[in-house]
Amino acid sequence: MKMTFRWYGKGFDSVTLEQIRQIPGVKGVITTVYDSVPGEAWTQERVHSIREDVEAHGLEISGIESVNIHDDIKTGSPRRDEYIENYIKTLEVLGKEDIHMVCYNFMPVFDWTRSDLAKVRPDGSTVLAYDQSVIDQINPEEMFSSLDKKSNGFVLPGWEPERMARIKELFDAYKNVDEETLFNNLVYFLKAIMPVCDKYGIDMAIHPDDPAWPVFNLPRIITGKEKIVRMLKAVDNPHNGITLCTGSLGSNPDNDLCDIIRACKGRIHFAHLRNLWHEKPGKFQEAAHLSADGTFDMYAITKTLYETGFDGCIRPDHGRAIWGEVAMPGYGLYDRALGCAYLNGLWEAVSKEYPR
Repeated sequence: MKMTFRWYGKGFDSVTLEQIRQIPGVKGVITTVYDSVPGEAWTQERVHSIREDVEAHGLEISGIESVNIHDDIKTGSPRRDEYIENYIKTLEVLGKEDIHMVCYNFMPVFDWTRSDLAKVRPDGSTVLAYDQSVIDQINPEEMFSSLDKKSNGFVLPGWEPERMARIKELFDAYKNVDEETLFNNLVYFLKAIMPVCDKYGIDMAIHPDDPAWPVFNLPRIITGKEKIVRMLKAVDNPHNGITLCTGSLGSNPDNDLCDIIRACKGRIHFAHLRNLWHEKPGKFQEAAHLSADGTFDMYAITKTLYETGFDGCIRPDHGRAIWGEVAMPGYGLYDRALGCAYLNGLWEAVSKEYPR
């Protein structure tokens, strides 16, 4: 297991590489070319520059999150092959730069959805929260402005202003895309990129839909065990795998997280570990990583990952905003650093109790 930390890059993140380097047990960062546009091919010069900066701070690029997928690929438009070719060019760049894991998603329009970016908890911290009854009252075309007010001035991943300016156009593009069409377009994409993944040893780790059900009547296809296993079987290549995101999958309390881990044994290439507190179906808020602070048994999740032979990258996922820190919602330094320490402790306990 390798403990990592998400870093959006210099100029985009309030957290610095100097700070990340000081978190015990963290060996690498999960990063991206944050100002890239979905569909464009990344240049080797840009990726190499980021890699040099990361390595100069005693860290490594352990993976990329994300190489965003153009909507023409998701909708299956006539231009999808053009954008898939650009995606392949980017994967070739990553392979040449010795980067071998890519976390991505296949969600229509919105990469993730929350009704509140700064819900105040009893301890005074703030967290991301979701309430379906609130979402049902929101016009999706106005959602960006409501979230932007609590973004602390940061550009939120998946909610870039230029993308949200086209939101009506995007909804129109998906009006004839149902769940089966979206799934078939994902399979088409994966089959097209597997040869370059084979050549460079790049693991594609699809991120589950967040939350794990349709939002604004948009289809969702990576929401639970049955759909994930179907996707893995449809493109039965070891480089086609998943990101185990406990928060996204766990947004639906019917999902058995440990059962999903066992069902995906050998195909989990990346893990986002975090906790949620469920108030009722369709209403949850994020929590500290500690099991006692939320709904999930984080020890059981860690133990199941260990027992199934997981040896990939883990990162703490969304953290609380604590101690007055001003950062991108969910991505401050302090609570995620606490999460690293906690998750490292769980892994050490499991590995000592059940030595391989």
